[in-house]
Amino acid sequence: MNAFVTVATAGGFREGARLSGGSASMLSEAVRRLETQLGVRLLHRTTRSVAPTEAGKGLLERLRPALAEVDGALDVVNRFRERPAGTLRLNVPMSASRLVLPAIVPPFLAAYPEIRLEVLTDESFIDVLAAGCDAGIRYDERLEQDMIAVPIGPRVQRFATAASPAYLDRHGRPQHPRDLLAHACLRGRFASGNMPAWEFEKDGETVLVEPTGPLVVRMGGASDLAVDAAVAGCGIVAMFEDWIRPQLDSGVLEAVLEPWWLSFPGPFLYYPGRRLVPAPLRAFIDFIKANG
Repeated sequence: MNAFVTVATAGGFREGARLSGGSASMLSEAVRRLETQLGVRLLHRTTRSVAPTEAGKGLLERLRPALAEVDGALDVVNRFRERPAGTLRLNVPMSASRLVLPAIVPPFLAAYPEIRLEVLTDESFIDVLAAGCDAGIRYDERLEQDMIAVPIGPRVQRFATAASPAYLDRHGRPQHPRDLLAHACLRGRFASGNMPAWEFEKDGETVLVEPTGPLVVRMGGASDLAVDAAVAGCGIVAMFEDWIRPQLDSGVLEAVLEPWWLSFPGPFLYYPGRRLVPAPLRAFIDFIKANG
């Protein structure tokens, strides 16, 4: 039943396997056994997609809350253990996995050796329950209904722009954000297709620019390529300050328009407030609150 819910929610066996940490073949076999036991087809399968049949939709609607209740019932037993145990699944953007979690995960795992942590990276704002996760991390505290947000990691961060000294020696150093329109800029695009404008702020003035350049990368997964290209002199990159801090400190990248860098709030851990909080997640929440 868990396999069926996972596949139906994910819209495919491969995606279900990616989200659950299992294998597509195991999920397929589990769903086949369930269909055989029930004597009814639950999923329409094509080479491109998987979707619930009418019978599957009805079963899915009833199973989701039922399985959540089972998980909650089993977790009650966890409270009687000396230390929390089980699996904690987090859905996070690549930036959080790189800039926030490294300072938290090692001491957390040392404090709770019986907890197994699974981290899935995703740049889109998804339903954490539908993705098979207990909680997520995002940089926007505007959450869906019934979600609870807990601050995690540095509370103030900045977007930085930088380029190699050699590039700036050849093309000049911008003095105002609009000067970027005359420069080669290395842009990022989200999985949704959105390519955010570069935003700057100084003395109450906000400036949005849409620069162009020779390289566009997928935000998160390919961001390091943009940084490497900037180091190689291909243009100006915009990135989390902490992401490129090593390159700035070593001098291979030089800060551009630093007085204009935009500050923004740090990320939040968010989780559904309408269900019993699993013991591993409760331990993680308590840990980040105590060590924030």
